[in-house]
Amino acid sequence: MDQSNLELAKKLNRWAWVISAVVLILVAMMRRIHFELPEGVSLGFLPGFHATVNALTAVVLLVAYYFIKNKKVEQHRKAIYVAVVLSVIFLLSYVAYHITTAPKIYVGDYRTLYLILLASHIVLAAVIFPFILFTFVRAYTNQFDRHKRMARWVWPVWLYVAVSGPMCYLMLY
Repeated sequence: MDQSNLELAKKLNRWAWVISAVVLILVAMMRRIHFELPEGVSLGFLPGFHATVNALTAVVLLVAYYFIKNKKVEQHRKAIYVAVVLSVIFLLSYVAYHITTAPKIYVGDYRTLYLILLASHIVLAAVIFPFILFTFVRAYTNQFDRHKRMARWVWPVWLYVAVSGPMCYLMLY
């Protein structure tokens, strides 16, 4: 790998750390921040949107996996770009919803199961976020061996987060 890719990787990794820190702080703080929406405006539709975006992300991740296993690298790359964009859309929308809307409490019969699923979803989403960025940087800067080593464990966790989100939604609503 040429020196310019290493330098770009260093810069992008620094940005990945900064973005990860900002996002994690924002998500941690969003329950303490509350903005009132104008009268008549509701973001109550967003949980369903979030579940849909997460489900689409899961499908795209499976498609990306299929492409890379069949050595269709360009299609894999495009699918991963779509998965990243969907995840960014989800994240922005998720924060917007939670800083404007009171949380919904689970009242069903499977509360313990729901809380375990929700806790694993939240913890793994927080943990995997920076590693998704680092894995992406490795591919973007042509560090394919390093990318492949990371993706082997990042991808399944990302997929779990993308699937467990809609499962939590279905249990809650």
